[in-house]
Amino acid sequence: MNRFDAKLDEHGLQLRRSGIDILQINVGRKCNQACRHCHVDAAPWRTEMMDKLTAHRIGDWIRTNRPSTIDITGGAPEISEFFRYFVELGSEIGAKIIDRNNLTIIEEPEFEYLPAFLAEHGVEVIASLPCYSAANVNQQRGNGVFDKSISALRKLNAEGYGETHNLHLVYNPLGAKLPPSQAELESDYKAALQNEFGIVFNCLLTITNQPIARFAEDLRKQGKWDEYLDLLSNSFNPATVDELMCRNTVSVGYAGEIYDCDFNQMLDMQMRNGKPLHLWDVAASEMSDAEIQTGIHCLACTAGTGSSCGGSLA
Repeated sequence: MNRFDAKLDEHGLQLRRSGIDILQINVGRKCNQACRHCHVDAAPWRTEMMDKLTAHRIGDWIRTNRPSTIDITGGAPEISEFFRYFVELGSEIGAKIIDRNNLTIIEEPEFEYLPAFLAEHGVEVIASLPCYSAANVNQQRGNGVFDKSISALRKLNAEGYGETHNLHLVYNPLGAKLPPSQAELESDYKAALQNEFGIVFNCLLTITNQPIARFAEDLRKQGKWDEYLDLLSNSFNPATVDELMCRNTVSVGYAGEIYDCDFNQMLDMQMRNGKPLHLWDVAASEMSDAEIQTGIHCLACTAGTGSSCGGSLA
């Protein structure tokens, strides 16, 4: 029994699926950035990307099973040659479509089309902006990233994002600590971005750093691995368990393999039923009450007010 399961047992809780409402598709690991907190280890030099056969098999599954939300992620998902395909398919079946956007991709010459394209299809943009301070953003994501992010946000605002279309920002703590209050930090973000740059957005989503990939490497190098896991474990909040994203989300890898969440995907914890499963091996109707694979990293999702791809849980 891992540390997370022990916490569930201590509180008399079970973690099982409620079904599939959200299909989160990771179209590949290539990105125009290489951020230290990135749990995907995405970078410009990564080559693992979804191919045509896989994209269209996933598309066939979407047409048959019709998930209510299609959440497109990466890497920088817009780099994938199938990004437009999934957006247009989601629009065709009437699904809510989410683009997990790093903002700086909009500043790349070949992606200048994005704000208008996303607005045309009513895509909800969830954009990473780990702070409203230039120094903190550049420390976490690289020199010059803050200015590019502000420029991209202005372009999204010009297309109605933050008012007509949903624009949510994502905050990750800098270092081995839990996020502050989502509501209070959102108020600070809105005031700073409006007053200094004239930028508006809808909601701030606070996400706890997962002890995997580059962040895990940094924790071990700094001698803070045990300290951080103790913080997560001691901050376990049973009220978050029913709201965990793994209960109603399936994460799909660039080869079509499926996982209980994006974090499990990065740890190669593929869903199985006697064999490793791909999306086309299952129907949405078969997923209710299914078992969920867990690990110590799950403690990050239940610490404090909780954390998910949709922000705070409790």
